[in-house]
Amino acid sequence: MKTLTKEIGAIGVTLVGGLGTITDQDGGWKQIPGANQYYNETYFDLAGMSIDEKTLFFTGAATQNANPPTSNPALPGNRVNILDIMVTKPLTETELTFVAIRANMSGTVLTFDQTVYMRNRYFNTDLDNQAATIMIPIFDEQLGSLEPTASDRIYVYRVISIVGGDGVYNNYPVRFILRAEAKEEPEYEYLMRLKRSYELQQRPDRD
Repeated sequence: MKTLTKEIGAIGVTLVGGLGTITDQDGGWKQIPGANQYYNETYFDLAGMSIDEKTLFFTGAATQNANPPTSNPALPGNRVNILDIMVTKPLTETELTFVAIRANMSGTVLTFDQTVYMRNRYFNTDLDNQAATIMIPIFDEQLGSLEPTASDRIYVYRVISIVGGDGVYNNYPVRFILRAEAKEEPEYEYLMRLKRSYELQQRPDRD
């Protein structure tokens, strides 16, 4: 059993006239063209754990967040959506936008079994305390499967979507955590899982 961690840093976005630009960041953040959506990506390299033709079984997945998002000024209607994803296939910018709307429900670009972990959260300005810049959660849902995989990578994404008035929106660092164990499977099951993992990864990586 092994515990793996990856971190994605903070991002600050300034909205002027309803249009956002990245004004402060820890690094690696990109804006999705034509939208107030921002994403960062990394991956877990599992090649060392999947040696000897073993399947990776996940026993746990989670995120640890340094702080909730903030908006300054704290205007009614300000909203931030934070989507944290760990998946067995790479996702394009277009797919990330679609996943931010439909998550991994049927009809979207991401299936339940491909989704090791997903957490979708919405934060709003605290209308009872508008002097405070800290935003409060109004929706929090986990949609992951922890399905085993023969893939040697787990792709990690954080997607931030912002709606609201002009001002500065800050989102703080996050740590992604995976606990996994490599085990042998019957040969046929392993080969079919390996085939599926190979098919999913036949996409251009953006390392």
